[in-house]
Amino acid sequence: MIDLILKKGKEKSLLRRHPWVYDTAVMRLTGRPESGETVCVRGHDGRFLAWAAFSPASTLRARCWSFREEDVIDAAWFEQRIRDAVEAREPLRARASALRLVFGEADGLPGLIVDRYGDFLVTQFQSAGVERHRELLADLLMKVTGARGVFDRSDAATRRREGLEVRMENLRGEEPPAVIEVEEDGVRYGVDVRIGHKTGFYVDQRESRLTAQRVAEEFRRTHGRGLRALNCFCYTGGFSLALLKGGADEVVSVDSSQDALDMAAENVKRNGFDEAKAKFVCADVFAFLRELRDKGETFDLVILDPPKFASSHYHVDRAARAYKDINLNGLRLLAPGGRLFTFSCSGAIDVDLFQKIVAGAVFDAGVNAWAVGRFGGGADHPLLMTYPEGEYLKGLDLLVRP
Repeated sequence: MIDLILKKGKEKSLLRRHPWVYDTAVMRLTGRPESGETVCVRGHDGRFLAWAAFSPASTLRARCWSFREEDVIDAAWFEQRIRDAVEAREPLRARASALRLVFGEADGLPGLIVDRYGDFLVTQFQSAGVERHRELLADLLMKVTGARGVFDRSDAATRRREGLEVRMENLRGEEPPAVIEVEEDGVRYGVDVRIGHKTGFYVDQRESRLTAQRVAEEFRRTHGRGLRALNCFCYTGGFSLALLKGGADEVVSVDSSQDALDMAAENVKRNGFDEAKAKFVCADVFAFLRELRDKGETFDLVILDPPKFASSHYHVDRAARAYKDINLNGLRLLAPGGRLFTFSCSGAIDVDLFQKIVAGAVFDAGVNAWAVGRFGGGADHPLLMTYPEGEYLKGLDLLVRP
């Protein structure tokens, strides 16, 4: 076993069970480990700290498998990790056939993402450690879940930072169909796992979509009519469908991808919703928000769920300006008593900074707003408390007051 020995004082984060070791913390290696090989991380004094996967090409030089010295990182260990992760999500299957089965560091499998869509699994191997065990993990996923097939979408930029080539291929079992139909809280969605965002669908927004559905239901009970909503960066219509399920009278859905909008329109038909209540606009959201503002349009609910604006800390300032822009114009479109659901999925934008950005938009819009709720990833995207970086998705539910 090769030892990775840390510089003096660099063991503090591992003693708090944070799973990452940066290259700047490494004093020396006792050998020449291959990419993804398991190494023993030790303090400068030689004491055991963790078992970790070595990544020679990344500034994240090692990602920890386990902090228990007695653990053996072998096939049985990986199988137990997968079984534990799948079992923890089992209660969600009563609500949804689309869910995250493995969430990387939170499940002790750093860099591995596994989403379930019906009888098919979609994987992302985002680190050298899980890439080294890719074939074993694919076999174990089939064994533990009984899935019909595993499709690999290891095409994210994170792989390049690990020195890994991009992959997109059928990994095990049957090829997935062109569109997989899944159901979530009574709504049916079509998912294209080959070309869709992330693994094909935003499973992390399940709780937020349910909140949107309930807000629409409550609005109809209170006002005797359905609400008018604007769903920006709508992708394949997740929030739009939830709102229509809840009884919205009109949902305007905006995205820059016509392919995504076509899928969203198909999803409206798939559920038998009134197509006259669903309007789809292919446009740049930033420009379209200004256009609506200039026309004096108003909505009872505006949803802002943009893609990642900051891929790293180098892009935070630019991202902050973009978030401020859309939130400012979104707030200006709200009718009195209106609601704004606003999100960020940029890990480099933490919860505090996002709230400050939105607060600045509230001030500049000249409105009085309460934050009446917060959004996150849900039970299948748990936050490992020793790994705050896992909280990439954050959101606010704002109510505009008189």
